[in-house]
Amino acid sequence: MTDSTLWTGPAVALVTFFDDAGALLPEETAAHAARLVAAGVPAVLVAGSTGEAAALTDDERVALVAAVRQACPGVPVIAGATGEWAGPAAERTAQVIKAGADAVLVAPPRLGGSLSDYYARVAEAAAGTPLYAYHFPGVAGGPVPLDDLATLPLAGIKDSSGDPARLAIEFDWPGAAVYTGAAALVGFASWLGGAGAILAVANLVPETALAAWQRDAPAQRELIRAEQAFRRRPGGLKQALTERFGTPAGRRL
Repeated sequence: MTDSTLWTGPAVALVTFFDDAGALLPEETAAHAARLVAAGVPAVLVAGSTGEAAALTDDERVALVAAVRQACPGVPVIAGATGEWAGPAAERTAQVIKAGADAVLVAPPRLGGSLSDYYARVAEAAAGTPLYAYHFPGVAGGPVPLDDLATLPLAGIKDSSGDPARLAIEFDWPGAAVYTGAAALVGFASWLGGAGAILAVANLVPETALAAWQRDAPAQRELIRAEQAFRRRPGGLKQALTERFGTPAGRRL
C-alpha cells in the first residue's frame, strides 16, 4: 500500500440535497460543504453512502463533484465511485477525477468476484490518483477481507464496520491511510494513530467531531449521542440538518 494521507482528522461524508420532488440540488450541497470546511472540516467525501450515491446518475455524480470542488478550493475532495462490477467502477472513477476529485472511494462489488482484478482495473482508471477501499458490507458493496487488503493497489481504506479490533489491525500497515467511518471510534482512531475519519455526523456537528479527534472525552460522547438521535428516525440526518441550518430535507432513499 502506498502512503497517500491526503488529510488528517474527521472529514465529512457529505449529504446530497434534493428538493421535495427529488431533483438534485448541487449548489445547495456544495454550499453546505463550504460551511463545514469553514468550521474546520479538513476534507469532503462526495457521493458516498450518506450522499445517497445509489440513487444518483453518473452525470449527477459528476455535477456534485464539480460543484463541491469549486466551493471548497484547497481542500481534498474524495468521490465515491463504487460499481456492481469493475467496468462501471472504473468509468465512474475516471469521470469524477476529471471533475476534480483528489481521490476515489470504492467498495467491492456486492456480488463478489476477484477483488484483485476489480481494484486493478479501478486503479488503472485512477491513473495515480489515490484509491481508497470502502469496507461497509451490507450497506456499500461487499467486504474487504483483512487478509486481502495489503495485496490490493490501494492508498488506504475507510472502515465503517465499527469493529475496533479490525481497525487496530489496519493501523499496523505501513504507508496506509486508514480512516474510520464510525462516530463511536473517532477518539479511539486518534489515540491509536489513525489518519482520521469520514463521518456522516460531521454534517451536523462538525465542531464536536473535531473535538472528539482531539481526544476530548465529553465531545466523543456527545458525538455518539448526536448520531444515535438522528438514526432513530427515517431521514433523521436530513431533518436534523434542516432544523440546524435550514437546508432542504428531500430524499431519494
